[in-house]
Amino acid sequence: MLWVLIGSLGIPLSEAAGLSPAQKGFVVALPILAGSLLRIPVGLLVDRIGGKPVGIMLLAFLFLPLALAWQLPPTLPNLIVIGATLGCAGASFAVALPLASRWFPPERQGLAMGIAAAGNSGTVVTNLVAPQLVLSIGLAATFGVAMIGLAVILVAFMVLAHEPPRRPQRLRFALPSFRDPDLRWLCLFYAITFGGYVGLSSFLPLFFRDAYGVSPVDAGYITAGLACAGSLARPIGGILADRFGGARVLSLLLFPIAIAYGLESTLPALPLMIGALAVSMACLGLGNGAVFQIVPQRFQRDLGAVTGMIGAIGGVGGFFLPTLLGSVRELGGSFGFGFAVLASLALVAAISLRLLISSRGRWAIARSS
Repeated sequence: MLWVLIGSLGIPLSEAAGLSPAQKGFVVALPILAGSLLRIPVGLLVDRIGGKPVGIMLLAFLFLPLALAWQLPPTLPNLIVIGATLGCAGASFAVALPLASRWFPPERQGLAMGIAAAGNSGTVVTNLVAPQLVLSIGLAATFGVAMIGLAVILVAFMVLAHEPPRRPQRLRFALPSFRDPDLRWLCLFYAITFGGYVGLSSFLPLFFRDAYGVSPVDAGYITAGLACAGSLARPIGGILADRFGGARVLSLLLFPIAIAYGLESTLPALPLMIGALAVSMACLGLGNGAVFQIVPQRFQRDLGAVTGMIGAIGGVGGFFLPTLLGSVRELGGSFGFGFAVLASLALVAAISLRLLISSRGRWAIARSS
């Protein structure tokens, strides 16, 4: 919820701060980048001291950026500081996924990781509630109300979360080698699937406002519905990956993702655009579940560190998407070219994965299926 709060309030924040299209894209993308990069050290800490203490520290820290947003006026420098610190919420994936995964056997990893990662349904809640709160109580007070929700979750996590019985035998501060080809490919695929999901969830309110003149509240409702499609699809993607293999499922999903982006690049009428985006978000959610069905089977010992690294690269993809769309809108006056670039990237990834599966029968990712 908190990771995309800046994005869900992007319309009133950008109007209050007088931001240009490129600045809008950067401001809503910055929390994604900050939270993504923090996943690497957070993942290492999870492997070292456990998920529960790291999660408590992370949740407690988030009161600081919310208090700043509550008290400071929305200017570009203030939004950069608030976005960078509030973005730390995105590092929670590096806590939640290992904490959940180690409670379950390998044959149930897709389902377990999919359910845990469906916490990104918080994007739905934020886009539904935050714009309405702004109308009712004002922009600053909305950040204050968010602290109430944060306090509830912090208490619940302290009481209910437990360290899993299966912990790695050797705990150490060390990053997995990026020379591992499986790790590099998983990072790429997660950058496209998760990066696409969280990037769109953050940027779509601004996109609907600028491209179609949709009101802030209606833009929030539409974005919430689309985010819901992606979030609910994530556990389903994990279940399908458990049944048919993560690599196989992912290779099939990347093609409709590319086609949907291609249709979106034409900027069709609003109903057709919403339909295309629904396909994008659902397939991106399914792809997220497929990727993280593979991860715990391939990298069990350093799961926290690997989850952090893959999550970080995935989040960088989420930073790239709003920045790209905002920049091309400012330079060319249209979002179309940005969606065309996304379609090309998804198509290249789809072809690459099919070639890898067909040409490297002993490839670790293909073997996990």
